[in-house]
Amino acid sequence: MALADKRILLIVGGGIAAYKSLDLIRRLKERGAKMRAVMTRAAQEFITPLAVGAVLGERAHTDLFDAASEFDVGHIRLARDADLIVVAPATADLMAKMAGGHADDLASTVLLATDKRILIAPAMNPRMWSHAATQRNLEHLIADGVVTIGPNEGEMAERGEAGIGRMAEPEQIISAIEGLFVAIPSATALAGKRVLVTSGPTREPIDPVRFLSNHSSGRQGHAVARAAASAGADVILVSGPVDLPDPSGVRTIHVDTAEEMLAAAENALPADVAIFAAAVSDWRAAEFTPDKMKKVDGKGTKLELVQNPDVLATIARHKKRPRLVVGFAAETEKLLDNARAKLKSKGCDWIVANDVSRETGVFGGTQNTVHLVTEKGVESWPLQSKQAVADSLVRKIADALGKGANR
Repeated sequence: MALADKRILLIVGGGIAAYKSLDLIRRLKERGAKMRAVMTRAAQEFITPLAVGAVLGERAHTDLFDAASEFDVGHIRLARDADLIVVAPATADLMAKMAGGHADDLASTVLLATDKRILIAPAMNPRMWSHAATQRNLEHLIADGVVTIGPNEGEMAERGEAGIGRMAEPEQIISAIEGLFVAIPSATALAGKRVLVTSGPTREPIDPVRFLSNHSSGRQGHAVARAAASAGADVILVSGPVDLPDPSGVRTIHVDTAEEMLAAAENALPADVAIFAAAVSDWRAAEFTPDKMKKVDGKGTKLELVQNPDVLATIARHKKRPRLVVGFAAETEKLLDNARAKLKSKGCDWIVANDVSRETGVFGGTQNTVHLVTEKGVESWPLQSKQAVADSLVRKIADALGKGANR
């Protein structure tokens, strides 16, 4: 069983969906998981510690200042003594605390003290879920590597209320947990390896106030960097301008242009693996105008463009070429045909192809559907979070390096 002997800490937040946590505990234990639980004060208004403890087979932890456990810094032990932390239900308040780094009770302190992967199952009123503050917090948590499942759409506990906000059902949460344990590489999978990752867009200046760029958010590249660092690699992230925090445990080099990205990538060599997730601008202005270009009413203007250096192809053919070179193909049509052509023309080992058409929501979104293209064929992966894509890719890379092959 995928969950046999896996140590899972469940944090139960204060919402009506807390009653589902009892079923979640039971089903996880049936699959062989070793369970512990933390309950917030609000959670205890919906279900009792006695009920959770009865299903759990041991007492539920509720108090940060519990003399029975804090003599040996119990909250740190809870944070570290788990393979995965699951927050279900994850209320708007808990999400806000996590995003802000608060630690004013046992649950938030454990979440701040852990270095393990976190899965949250949000549950709240639809208006709370759609509120700008909650969505900001969600974006921040995803950028920090937190994995989400749900919420679902349906009837709420409040009479007459319906919409998106229902907590995912226990079986859905368990499927997400099992998927994480399958995908997440071990903490030493890339120990001793140097990994170069590029991420985000580039900006090619036209004049002091204008530039050429694209819609890349950098979420996928940053997720890859986090996953590689979690697998024990020495990671160098070369990032274009993004609105994301630098991943912890990663050396991040900030650049703007394609030429700067190439220079930073070359300076990072030698490396064992290079993963090019950045959306590099193909063109730049032939000449930079030092003063702001002025509009003349009724008249257009011409902008001459020249090609930028090809970062992926240059590193793939470099004299210090990494053992494994992975490119990304962001396409809007003929996805696999273009990816296969790119695999050949760039000289890389793998291409991760994804459809970035506007309707897919991939550019700027939190989920991705990718196809791993190699000389051996195509491996299509299901729709999943960008962090899950990153985990799966890093696991695949670790397996390939372990077998002494890169194709």
